[in-house]
Amino acid sequence: MAHAAHAHHDSVTSLKATRGAVAHGLEEQNVNEQAAEKPYSIYTRQEKWFIVMIASLAALFSPLTANVYFPAIPALASAFHTSIESINLSVTAYMVFQGVSPMFWGTLTDRIGRRPIFLACLLVLCLSCIGLALVPTSAYWLLMLLRCMQAAGSASTIALGAGVIGDIGTPAERGGFFGILTLGPQVGPSLGPIIGGVLADKLGWRSIFWFLCIMSAACFALMLIFLPETLRRLVGDGSVIPSPFYRPLVPIFGKGRVVRDAPKPPKPTLNNPLRLFFYLDVLNLLIFNAVLYAVFYAVNTTISTIFASKYPFLNEIDISLCFLAIGGGMAIGTVLSGRMLDADFQRIKTRLVKKAEEDPEKRIRPEEVTREENFPIERARLRMMPMFAAIFILTCAGYGWSLQRETHIAVPLILQVIFGYTVTAIMTGMQTLLIDLLPSQGSSITACNNLVRCSFGALMVSVVDLIVNAIGPGWTYLLFAGICLACSPMIWLAIWIGPRCRAKRRARNTAA
Repeated sequence: MAHAAHAHHDSVTSLKATRGAVAHGLEEQNVNEQAAEKPYSIYTRQEKWFIVMIASLAALFSPLTANVYFPAIPALASAFHTSIESINLSVTAYMVFQGVSPMFWGTLTDRIGRRPIFLACLLVLCLSCIGLALVPTSAYWLLMLLRCMQAAGSASTIALGAGVIGDIGTPAERGGFFGILTLGPQVGPSLGPIIGGVLADKLGWRSIFWFLCIMSAACFALMLIFLPETLRRLVGDGSVIPSPFYRPLVPIFGKGRVVRDAPKPPKPTLNNPLRLFFYLDVLNLLIFNAVLYAVFYAVNTTISTIFASKYPFLNEIDISLCFLAIGGGMAIGTVLSGRMLDADFQRIKTRLVKKAEEDPEKRIRPEEVTREENFPIERARLRMMPMFAAIFILTCAGYGWSLQRETHIAVPLILQVIFGYTVTAIMTGMQTLLIDLLPSQGSSITACNNLVRCSFGALMVSVVDLIVNAIGPGWTYLLFAGICLACSPMIWLAIWIGPRCRAKRRARNTAA
């Protein structure tokens, strides 16, 4: 009897435990489903686009500040009573700080927030422009110092914008957002010389810096008034109200969707961005992107000299207008490549969802296909890259020989449009993938990308004229096309090693 009572008690206990486990399992499933259904950000799609457009306006200053300066170099050499080579040293110094400063600002913004660093960079840029507009012509050293400060203020805006995209955009949206963010940086190298040439010719070289001062001050005011803080370590999905220091003067984004008593995210730790270079998949993308950027910079910086020698009937204004060809191609590529990336993401997602629904073992639920461990993000971002790379390589070689043979000027200009489109499509895909790999460190990884590509670009600028003078533009760009062809297997390498590298990082983070 006692034995029967004891058995009955055990069965009741077991039943309660089973019910508790089932209830706990259902509760955990509901929590997971709610987490899966919860939007990545509280901002609507229209609000996200507006935030990205504000960030892209700031990102325009990085290339614009660098390239608007070029037409004024002869006037500056004359005003400062020095050689053009000495003034060119300020260009070199600018490029050095353009590559290094985002490593500092990008790391800082991943720790203390996007909004304050954006405002700090624009303030430094505005003040340095005022200094350059007023610099005495007897102080060459001050010109160099202020150009370095100008680079420190303007160069980091692209990295900061990339961090904002990682904060508010899902992987399905990032392609389009990154396309808009890079519109300014891609068009800036073409518009800069035209704006600088007109200002220097009509109003003098100091007007260039007053123009930049006014533009950067206007952007500073726009961000101060409207830009919300987006760093997820501070505001989560945007629903956490930060301290007044982080709030815009006119909070128009996310109204009615913030939670006053929401739990604050954990305090961030300062990560060393240099460790990103030890991630094999990241390093592979950085090097390939930098090689293409260096070749692009070679084309862009030699347009003036080569077109002047091959087409002597062109005056300075005509030559400056030739920059619009490559700039137009890049502008088209920026918009279309972003849409293409989003479409490719949706195409692969749809295919994987259908496969998951048809899987009899249900190893992956349809709503789980976009999780990092299940989604082949490298294949989604790089699917069209081999085709674009092939067109880029052929166009690069053809561009050089069209100049070598002095064909009709329409031929190299049309090839510039194609060249600009393909290089933008490739670099947008690569840069979007970099953000996908480490979205919480979007600014740091973009700063690393900027450091590597600016280093390659500076090296290219220092040797491209020597190579063109030695072997001519035809063989020069055939050589550059061959280098790009040799590096093209890195696209397939990225698709192959990417999932393995991501799995190792997940395992390391889980263990930590």
